[in-house]
Amino acid sequence: MKLEHNSQKLIYRNPSGALEENSRLCLRLAVESFGIPNRVVCIINGKETEMYYAFEINGSRIYECFYTMPDSPTLVFYYFSVTADGETHFYANNPMRLGGIGCMTHTEPENLYQITVYKKGFSTPDWMKNAVVYQIFPDRFYSEDANISHGIERSWNDEPFYRSDQFGGHYLSNDFFGGNLKGIERKLSYLKDLGITAIYLNPIFEAFSNHRYDTSDYENVDPNLGSNEDFISLSDHAKKLGIKIILDGVFSHTGSDSKYFNKFGNFETVGAFQSKDSPFYSWYTFIKFPDIYDSWWGFDTLPNVNELDNGYMEYIVKGKNSISKKWLRMGASGWRLDVADELPDKFIEEFRKSIKEENPDSLLIGEVWEDASNKVSYGSSRRFLFGSELDSVMNYVFREAVLDYLLSADASLFARRISSLIENYPLQSLYSAMNLISSHDVPRAMTVLSGAPDFKSMDRESQHSYVISTEAYNIAMKRMYLAAVLQMTLPGAPCVYYGDETGMTGYADPFNRHTFNWNNINCSLSEHIKKFIALRNAHACLRTGRYEMLYYLNGIMCFMRSIENKRDVFGADCKYDESIVVILNAGKECENGFSLNLERFGAVSASDIFTSEKYQCKGGLFLDILPYSYKILKLEREKNECIKIQPTL
Repeated sequence: MKLEHNSQKLIYRNPSGALEENSRLCLRLAVESFGIPNRVVCIINGKETEMYYAFEINGSRIYECFYTMPDSPTLVFYYFSVTADGETHFYANNPMRLGGIGCMTHTEPENLYQITVYKKGFSTPDWMKNAVVYQIFPDRFYSEDANISHGIERSWNDEPFYRSDQFGGHYLSNDFFGGNLKGIERKLSYLKDLGITAIYLNPIFEAFSNHRYDTSDYENVDPNLGSNEDFISLSDHAKKLGIKIILDGVFSHTGSDSKYFNKFGNFETVGAFQSKDSPFYSWYTFIKFPDIYDSWWGFDTLPNVNELDNGYMEYIVKGKNSISKKWLRMGASGWRLDVADELPDKFIEEFRKSIKEENPDSLLIGEVWEDASNKVSYGSSRRFLFGSELDSVMNYVFREAVLDYLLSADASLFARRISSLIENYPLQSLYSAMNLISSHDVPRAMTVLSGAPDFKSMDRESQHSYVISTEAYNIAMKRMYLAAVLQMTLPGAPCVYYGDETGMTGYADPFNRHTFNWNNINCSLSEHIKKFIALRNAHACLRTGRYEMLYYLNGIMCFMRSIENKRDVFGADCKYDESIVVILNAGKECENGFSLNLERFGAVSASDIFTSEKYQCKGGLFLDILPYSYKILKLEREKNECIKIQPTL
C-alpha cells in the first residue's frame, strides 16, 4: 500500500495555508493498493472524520472529506488512518514537521499536520508589506554634535569594549560612541537613496547601557541620543521622505537603575527598591525585600515586571497618555516588542488594541525566534498570529534558512523551510514579517557566510581575535550577494542591519555592534543591495505577489513571484499582471544547460531584467548558471494575464 498527502498542494488541501475561523476545507488522501480499503479516515484534533472515494488519478484512489474550521482562532492538527486487509496504516507530517509530503507509519503518529486558524478580518498595515526596513543600533550609526552625558565616552573608530576589566571589573555595556538621533536624521538622505522605507530603531529611551534594554525612563529619549524634540524632528523629516519609524519596546523588565525601581537612588522618584509604599512597588516581585527580587534571566540589573499589574498596564498600555500611544503621537509608526514570548498573551492583546485605537495603520512586530504560529513558551502555546496580538515577527526562521542554504547549497531543505512558513503563517503576517539576515543579537551575516566557527563554541576573546581569511571573505561576499537577492524577492519585508550593505563583519554582541564605516559606503555590495531594493520597489509582484517554487536540486533553486488578473494575493488592485522568475545557484559547480519549462505559465519568452537578454520559452528554457550566481527573468506572454495551471498529482 502507498499513501500520499501533500499539505502544500491544492489537490490535497484546498484552500492551502492558514485559514480564517469558520472557513471550509477539503482534505484528500491518495491511496494506492491492490484492493479497496475497508476504511479511510482523517483524524482532526483527535476526532475521526470519514473519508469517501472521490475519483481516481494515475492508479491512485482519491479519498476526501470536508471540515469546517473552529469558530475561534486556534491550531488544528490532523493525520490519516487507512485500514485494509486487516492492517491499519497511518499517514502524517514528516519528521521535521515542515508540512508538504508526509510519511507512513504503522503506529499512531507524533508529527501531525498543522492548520493555523486566525481571526476573521485580521489585517496588517499595507505599508509594512511593501516596506524595506533598515535596522539601526543608535549609538553606532552616525554622530552629529554628540554630547555624552553618562557612561564611558569612546572615539568613533575604536572597537567596543568586550572585557569586564575594560569597564572597571564588571561587564557594564556602558561605553558610548556618540551615535544619536540627529545623526540618523542627517543620514536620512542616504537611507532614502538606498531605497529604505522604514527604520527599526533599537531602544532609544533613557537607560544606563548603550543597548538600552535596561530602561530607566520610558517617557524620555536617552540624553546621549538627544531629546524628545530630536525624535519628533527625526520622525517629521523621515515622514517627508516616505520613511516610517518603528520603535523597540522593552516591557518585560526595566533597569534596576530606573525611576521605577531606583536601586541606586539616582532618580527623584521613590522606587520600588526603596519602599513598599512606592507607586511602582506592585510592578515587581520581591522574594526578600529589597535585595532579592525576580529578574530577567537572573540579571539583577534587569528586574522583571508584572506586566498585568493594573498600574503597569495603565502606564504602558491602557492610559489615555500611555507609553504605547505617546510615542505614536510623537511620530512613530509602530512597535517591536522585545522578548515577546516572555510577555503574557493578554498584555500583547491589550497593547495591540491600544496602538490600533491610536492609529489603525500602526504596526506591532514581536521578537520570536522560532515559527511563531506554533511557538510554545513556558509550557503554554502562544497565540501570536491568531489575529488579536502581533501583526508579525522578526523572521529569524528566514535568517537561519537563508544562511544554511548559502553555506550548504541544499536548495531542497531551504524550499521546504520557506514553504512551511508560507503554510503556517496567515498571509497578512507572512508578507509583513521582518526578513533579516543579521541583527544586534546574532553574528553578522558576512561572518557566518565566511564559514567561521559557530560563535557558541567560542568565548569573547576568541571571537575578538578571529580573523577571516581573504579567500573566506571573498566567498562570503559572493554569498551575501545571493542573500540580498533572496531578501528582496521572497515574501516578507526585507530588513537590512546597519552596515551589512558595506560588508561589515563581527561575531555576537558586542562585535556585531561596531560603528558604521562611512568611508566604505560605495562598495560593490552596497550597490548590489541598492539595485535589488530598487527592483523590489519597482515590481508589485516582488512585494505582494503570489509565490511559487518551480525547481530545487542541490544548489540550484528557482521560484516565481506573480500578479495574476491584476490582483495581488490580498485581492488588491494592481496596474498590470507580471511574473518574475528568480534563479540562484549557491553551489560551487556550474549548472550547464539548466532546463526550465515556462510554457506551462503561458510564457513565450523571458527577458533578463538587468541585461535585457531575451530567451525563447518554446520547448524549454536552457541556461548556464554559474557558481554563486543568479538570474532574474521577466516572463512575456501572448496574453496579458497569467495562465494558472490546475494542480495535478
